[in-house]
Amino acid sequence: MEFPLQDPQSPKATIMSHVLVVPYPSRGHINPMMNLSKLLVSNNPNILVTFVVTQEWLTLIDSEPKPDNIRVESIPNVVGDKFMDVVEAVMTEMEAPFERLIDRLVRPPVTFIICDCFLFWAIRVGNRRNIPVAAFWTTSTSELWVQFFHIFLQRKNLENGEYYIDYIPSNSWVRLADIPLLDKNNHQILQWALKSCQWLLKAQYLLLPSIYELEPQVIDALKSKLTIPIYTIGPNIPYFNLGHNLNSLNATNNGAAQSYIDWLNLQPNGSVLYISYGSYLSVSRTQMDDIAAALHDSGVRFLWVTRDETHRLKHMCGKMGFVVPWCDQLTVLSHPSIGGYWTHCGWNSVIEGVFSGVPFLTFPLAMDQPLISKIIVEDWKIGWRVKKDDKLDTLVTKEEIVLLIRKFMDLDFDLGRDLRKGAKEFQLLCQLAIKEGGSSATNVKAFLKNIVESGLTHEASNGIHKVQAAIENFN
Repeated sequence: MEFPLQDPQSPKATIMSHVLVVPYPSRGHINPMMNLSKLLVSNNPNILVTFVVTQEWLTLIDSEPKPDNIRVESIPNVVGDKFMDVVEAVMTEMEAPFERLIDRLVRPPVTFIICDCFLFWAIRVGNRRNIPVAAFWTTSTSELWVQFFHIFLQRKNLENGEYYIDYIPSNSWVRLADIPLLDKNNHQILQWALKSCQWLLKAQYLLLPSIYELEPQVIDALKSKLTIPIYTIGPNIPYFNLGHNLNSLNATNNGAAQSYIDWLNLQPNGSVLYISYGSYLSVSRTQMDDIAAALHDSGVRFLWVTRDETHRLKHMCGKMGFVVPWCDQLTVLSHPSIGGYWTHCGWNSVIEGVFSGVPFLTFPLAMDQPLISKIIVEDWKIGWRVKKDDKLDTLVTKEEIVLLIRKFMDLDFDLGRDLRKGAKEFQLLCQLAIKEGGSSATNVKAFLKNIVESGLTHEASNGIHKVQAAIENFN
C-alpha cells in the first residue's frame, strides 16, 4: 500500500473532513492510532488528519514518514514522579489544552474526533461541541468485554480470587485472579477505567484494533450490548510499510540495524527465537539473568530486544544470537528465519506476531496481558506459557527455560508443528481481512463514509450544497 502525498493546503486539495486524532501519550497507544490515520488517508486523500501528541512526543512523531495530509500538533506535557501521577495528569490536565487546540484549528475546522477510549474527556469535548467522536479501544475486544460488561456493569457481583467468569459468553472462562484491574494495587486505574466505560456509551462510534475472525464471539456479544456502530478495523500495525522498511534497513549505514538483518538472512528458516518485552515494562534483574543463562545453555538461535543492560546480557548469552536495544519488530517477525516469539503479550505486539504467522511463548507482565496470554494459549492454541501463573514476581528458572525453548524451537516436535500450523492459519485470517471485501477492509470503508458524511454535513451547515454529489463520488 502506498500513501498518496497531497498538500492539504494546496489549491487542488479538496479537504471535506478534518479528523482530530488524540491517543493516550505512550508508545503502545500512539502507534496503532497513527497506523489507523495512515490507513484512513490512504483510502481517502480528501481527509485531513491532525494527530495530537504531548510535547515530549512531537519531534519523534513528526519526524516519522507519513502522508502530507497527516499533520502533527502538540499540547503541553503531563508530568508526574510516579506512574499513577502521570495517569492522573492525563485524565485531568489534557482536556483544556485539547479544547484550545480545536479553537485554533479553523482552516479547515475539525469535523470529527477519534480518541483513545481511555481519554473520556475527549468524548465530553466532542459532545459539547456537537462533533462526532469515535472511541478507539487499544487492546483486545475480550479485555473490553471484561471491563465493560463484568466490571463496569456487574462489579458488585465480583469477588477477587479463584472465581471464574464466562468472559466470552458460552465460549471461554477466565479467573478473576487473572484480571489485574481487580487487584487492590490497581484501584486508581480501575476508577479511571470505569469512568471511561461510562463515557464510552456517549461516543458515536467504537473502533476495535482487532479482526472480526480473531474474536467473533466476543465482538458479537459486545454488539448485542451496545447501540453505537462498532467497527473492527485491525490490524493497526504498519504492514503497509514492510517492503519499504526492509529496504531501508538493508541500505542503512547504521551498524546495529545492518548487522541483525544480515545475521537473520544467514539463519535457517524457522530457527530463530525472537524475544521482546515491549517498550515500557520489564522483568526483574534475576529473571533477566536466568533468561540469558538459558539462552547460553540451550543452543537455540535468538534475537533479544532489551532496553537495559544490553552489553552485559549479550556477554552472558553467548554467540548463538543477538541482543539489541531496538529493532524494526514487524520486519523481524516477518523474516523467514523467525520460528517463534517470546512476548509480554501487549496487543500491538501480539497482532504483529499473528500477522507474521509465528507461534508464541507468553510472558505477561501486567494489566491486559494475562488475558491476552490466555487467548493465545487456550483459545487460539498458537502458543505456550513460559510460566504457570501470570504473577509478575514469579521466577522461571534457567533449567525450566532451557527445556521449554529447546522443545518450542524443535521443528520436528509434533506439538511444535501443530503450533506452527495454527499460526499460519491465523496469518491467513489477517491477510483475508485486509483484502478487498475482507472484514476489516469493509469496515474501514464503512467508517470512512461516516467521516465523510460528517464533513459534508458541516459544509452544508455553512452554506455549501454539494453533499449528494460528494457522497456519490465517494461510493
